[in-house]
Amino acid sequence: MQLDKAKKRIAKQVKKGFHGYPLVSLEYFGKTPDLATEVVISFTEEEGAEPQKQTFVSGADAREDETIQSALLKIIERADAKTVTEIDGISVLS
Repeated sequence: MQLDKAKKRIAKQVKKGFHGYPLVSLEYFGKTPDLATEVVISFTEEEGAEPQKQTFVSGADAREDETIQSALLKIIERADAKTVTEIDGISVLS
């Protein structure tokens, strides 16, 4: 799948807003606020449930890694997520 296509499909899911559970959340991390080398995707099946997390690491920017973005999209689709959220920006790793 093309990088732009995967990113647009994820963004479309995020823009929909909250529609209940299951919920998938994306958060990007990096050593600087400009380069995301890691992304954590969390899956929460129902309210109050403990989220299941998976981390993807990239040598370059994870937001521009076609393999990672395609994998994130497939996880969202297979989880049949009603809500997808994304934390704005990049959280700096200490």
